[in-house]
Amino acid sequence: MELLKEVANISGKSGLYRILKPTRTGVIVEGLDAKKERSVVGANARVSVLKDISVYMADHQDSSVPLGDIFLSLKEKYNGIIDINTKTASDTELFDILASVAPNFDRERVYSSDVKKMLNWYNILIQFLPSVFETNTAVAAE
Repeated sequence: MELLKEVANISGKSGLYRILKPTRTGVIVEGLDAKKERSVVGANARVSVLKDISVYMADHQDSSVPLGDIFLSLKEKYNGIIDINTKTASDTELFDILASVAPNFDRERVYSSDVKKMLNWYNILIQFLPSVFETNTAVAAE
């Protein structure tokens, strides 16, 4: 999931963005959606690169699993888009999906809003950037 270092979430904006290149005042990003709009995000915006995000595990206080590993497990289990409306889904439904791929996630430190974001991000990546999953599968096969 090496391509995840190019994909980011920008605080205050919905969706995911591909980081294209830095500028003097921030970075140029391209939306991961059908529009593919480009914009400049200022240096004071909170940009979270997906490669740096992980999910807390209950095994140990400092234990966590990279988000990329969670995405790969979701791809293996669901083989495509997860058909769930995260806006209307109950917390139990959301936690059940996460527990199906990471049964020992820390239920006290991982909130339902976090799981909603993860599932939305996963669906965006599957739909608009499936190469994130293909490249890792090819590397794993070698």
